[in-house]
Amino acid sequence: MHLIHRGILNKKFKENCLDSFKASFKKKYGIETDIHATKDKKFICFHDFTLKRIFKINKSIKDIKYQELKKIKYKSFKIPLLTEVLKLSKNKYPIFVEIKPFLEKRLLSKLINETKGFNKVVFISFKKDNIDNLLKINSSIKVGLSFSNRSSIKSILKSSVNKKLKCLILDKKFLNNKKIQKIKKEKYYYTIKNKNYFLKYRKNYNLIFENL
Repeated sequence: MHLIHRGILNKKFKENCLDSFKASFKKKYGIETDIHATKDKKFICFHDFTLKRIFKINKSIKDIKYQELKKIKYKSFKIPLLTEVLKLSKNKYPIFVEIKPFLEKRLLSKLINETKGFNKVVFISFKKDNIDNLLKINSSIKVGLSFSNRSSIKSILKSSVNKKLKCLILDKKFLNNKKIQKIKKEKYYYTIKNKNYFLKYRKNYNLIFENL
């Protein structure tokens, strides 16, 4: 299974926006999207911790209420709520929800409730505490732990024995690692940006790719 990273991204579509996700679903692909919680505890799909890169506004997401964020636009781009993306998917396509910041248990419980009924949602995070706390709240939800290109093989192998983890999200540098390939667990490799690379590995590996 392959996923589109932050939705289709090109001159027409911006990352992590409804039009991008809609175009991804139209191509029959699932998506990977990032979430943050606003000051008034709304979950939004947005990669960065601040608005600086996209909107040239030096404010943190966690310090802004959603109604204020809703008014901020760049051309046709606006930040969607996670609930809007879920509705758009019609529960037909996989959605890997990457939890970017550390979230307290109360917020994680709210997140689980908001995604209830959408059985194709998988929660992923580089922050192990997020995953551990999600499983403490509900041990049956689908979760995956993410690893960067700086992660050690030892740490990945150690985490792989956790039967509650549905999958591992791995940097593409690990694609050809023999020890990693022996892990009997779903593995997804990110971020594939080269078309030849995608064509080479798509038959045998789960890939998280950008518009090629």
